[in-house]
Amino acid sequence: MERFTISLDEDLAREFDELIAKRGYLNRSEAIRDLLRGHLESARQTGEANDYCVANLSYVYNHHERDLAERLTELQHGHHDLTVATLHAHLDHDNCLESVILKGPVASVRAFADAMVAERGVRHGSLNVVSVDVDQGRHSHGYAPRGKSSPHLHLKPRS
Repeated sequence: MERFTISLDEDLAREFDELIAKRGYLNRSEAIRDLLRGHLESARQTGEANDYCVANLSYVYNHHERDLAERLTELQHGHHDLTVATLHAHLDHDNCLESVILKGPVASVRAFADAMVAERGVRHGSLNVVSVDVDQGRHSHGYAPRGKSSPHLHLKPRS
């Protein structure tokens, strides 16, 4: 691990220490690392359109709204190449929270998320994107028949 020093004015340092305490960090280093990761991730997401990512799209909707649940499901099936899994939770008699796990090119994931959130009746849409490096693996796992390997992707989050 590399060490470096930064200088802060007293007010900024005090405010930062308050934030650290409020969020439960054990030290400034952990908080700085998280801030840096967040800023680096934001910069990555404005990079190449072909960059690959994993993401979580969450939103709330009223399941009584005319054909909305069906439209959302159709959108997901229409993008089955991006959709990994969906978690559906009932909030009350009318409202549902869904969380959709996605993977694919950043531009495609963002376009899909935009289409989902733009559906009339969808509220509180939020997309969290994590850039990943993709490794095309071809090796056997312990449960595969002896000597058999199959190609598959390994997605490694960027630091």
